[in-house]
Amino acid sequence: MTQLEFAKKNRITPQMKKVAKDEGLEPEYICENIKKGRLVIPANPNHRIEKVCGIGEGLRTKVNANIGTSPDSVNIQEELQKLKVAIASGADAVMDLSTGGNLIKIRREILKKSSVPIGTVPIYEAVCNVTKHHRSISKMDEEDLFGAIEAHAKDGVDFVTVHCGVTLESIGRLKKEGRIMDVVSRGGAFLIEWMLTNKRENPLYERFDRLLEIARRYDVVLSLGDGMRPGALADATDRAQVQETILLGELAKTAQEYGVQVMIEGPGHVPINQIEANVILQKRLCHGAPFYVLGPLVTDVAPGYDHITSAIGGAIAAMAGADFLCYVTPSEHLRLPTVADVKEGVIASRIAAHAADIAKGVKGALDWDIKMSVMRKKRDWKGQVELAMDKERPREYRKASKPSEKDVCTMCSTYCSMKAIEKML
Repeated sequence: MTQLEFAKKNRITPQMKKVAKDEGLEPEYICENIKKGRLVIPANPNHRIEKVCGIGEGLRTKVNANIGTSPDSVNIQEELQKLKVAIASGADAVMDLSTGGNLIKIRREILKKSSVPIGTVPIYEAVCNVTKHHRSISKMDEEDLFGAIEAHAKDGVDFVTVHCGVTLESIGRLKKEGRIMDVVSRGGAFLIEWMLTNKRENPLYERFDRLLEIARRYDVVLSLGDGMRPGALADATDRAQVQETILLGELAKTAQEYGVQVMIEGPGHVPINQIEANVILQKRLCHGAPFYVLGPLVTDVAPGYDHITSAIGGAIAAMAGADFLCYVTPSEHLRLPTVADVKEGVIASRIAAHAADIAKGVKGALDWDIKMSVMRKKRDWKGQVELAMDKERPREYRKASKPSEKDVCTMCSTYCSMKAIEKML
């Protein structure tokens, strides 16, 4: 049985209890919101997870880190190091987006070494298997696609991105829209090429029932992918994007009725003034299903700093109701991320998530900041480091500075405002 099927029978699972304990909530709350489709727990029984996480309404905003090879860079050990750093930096989940090398071996190694839920995009493997035999993507058949999905589920993958909303109808709207960036989703682009070449409907939409059977068998959370997500600010919130969201809302309801857990993926590149509207639209059209956003990035002109453009958008999106932030690294749009890039991306996204949790009134969120403020007033440097989101950098900064007095820092030195007022009050 899936977590959703247990919830429908009002049966509280060990995973629900773990999530409740971690969030400081009652297990009944977790169970009830899973039943309503507003909360998911990615926990494939074939993957032993130490850090079970819940994603959805009323919970702490979660952060995902993407890792994985490309045809230009295949180094399993480096990807495993990225996994280790992502988890150590506080990522709640990790996605393996590998497209180069032995994809099965890479996936299984990541699953074996991961203490957090793992997500994948099975169509990548289906396409890679076809093209490595020098065949075009159009030669991929339904069995290639669903076979890859089942293989991932059987190996223990906890959630899969499936671009079910990329249909012939939504492609028609895309053509009429006249976007600058057209389609930036790899999975979406693969499917569009296949559909237009073969003049056939998307198998993931046409055979959604088959997808549900696989997901239900392994309790894999379906992350309904945004193949039409905007890759440029000027393309945000257009007909193609909204049409896909409408379809995903309908499919989400069908999946939940079948007992399969679902979350919805969202944009992308979105101007600040449109972010809240995007979240409200998704929540309304998808009946409150958890919302998983990439960023969103709020400007297109900061390559090398897109972890910052993403954090700005992520904070606003999460404050408006988004539940799951996919990190963006400084190297986005430029290269495959390094281990250092992964850490920067996770920390930036965690800052955004935590800032939003304070605004949303998530239980315990502000308490962390109050504790830090108390340590700052005391000028307790060790205490500040222990409370820091990233302990390494503040420890290095403090160690590298040489203040004139031990209880101040080199910013204000002997003119420390807190020290002066402490004496007066």
